[in-house]
Amino acid sequence: MSVSMRDVAALAGVSPRTVSNVVRGYVHVAAETRERVQRAIDELNYRPNLSARNLRQGRSGIIALAVPEIAAPYFAELANLVHQEARQRGFTLLIDQTGASREQEMLVLDGYRSHLIDGLILSPLAVTAQDLQTQSIDMPTVLLGEGVNDGRHIHVAVDNVAAARQATEHLISNGRRRIAALGVDHRADRVGPAKRRLE
Repeated sequence: MSVSMRDVAALAGVSPRTVSNVVRGYVHVAAETRERVQRAIDELNYRPNLSARNLRQGRSGIIALAVPEIAAPYFAELANLVHQEARQRGFTLLIDQTGASREQEMLVLDGYRSHLIDGLILSPLAVTAQDLQTQSIDMPTVLLGEGVNDGRHIHVAVDNVAAARQATEHLISNGRRRIAALGVDHRADRVGPAKRRLE
């Protein structure tokens, strides 16, 4: 049998509203009352009904993370960290893999517009700023990486120039003089700072 907020309130000798305030972290609850409610929650092993709360608030309680390749160490670690943060805030994380395909990235943007999720974190590699401009994305969206920034959404990326400069300075300060940039990405913003510093 599931335990209700009323059960917790009865055991703690308070109203269900007070239990709700404690569960939601409302600060204006007396310390002694908060302790009584918390003891009752622990004793009864009460778990709030997040579905009911989300329904009342017009939310799903779900955020999505769409990345090119879940198995890649960078994206696996990213998914783990986003999951931890989402869970701490009472959200469920839905993870999708796009395979760095424009078609799949567009499907993610189109498919989640049905109000299935409350927000999207997307690491796009194939869609363009123009693709994003044509989409009517009406949910909070965060774009990750250097791939695209349409100016309408929050964008989080590494400052490649500063990172390359810092890495080069570190190597030079440790006495290294023969420095090579290895990898498949030969964009000037990644290699340029190291070349300029060594010249």
